[in-house]
Amino acid sequence: QVQLVESGGGLVQAGGSLRLSCVVSGNIFSIGEMGWYRQAPGKQRELVATITSAGVSNYADYMEGRFTISRDNAKNTVYLQMNSLKPEDTAVYYCNALIFTTRWSADTYWGQGTQVTVSS
Repeated sequence: QVQLVESGGGLVQAGGSLRLSCVVSGNIFSIGEMGWYRQAPGKQRELVATITSAGVSNYADYMEGRFTISRDNAKNTVYLQMNSLKPEDTAVYYCNALIFTTRWSADTYWGQGTQVTVSS
């Protein structure tokens, strides 16, 4: 059994910052790529950022350098530092990870989501 648990969401004013965390626990052999996605009301889920186990990151174009993804492999945790938040960043943010439960078996897992609301 594998679990991803996000935390750090909340209500913030425009221009403010939040740091999201996602901890992976359970039957883990290793963790591959991890990422953050978001889904606003009435919209499809979209990529925010991903990071490989080696620390190589990739961002959606609209991030404009405002968000930073990082991970702590020793803690099985991925972070998303969000600065200069805008009302259009309001969404449920989901953590995603490729989890190897054995050397040869992997699957993608999702967290339950954490709400981020940015007021104008």
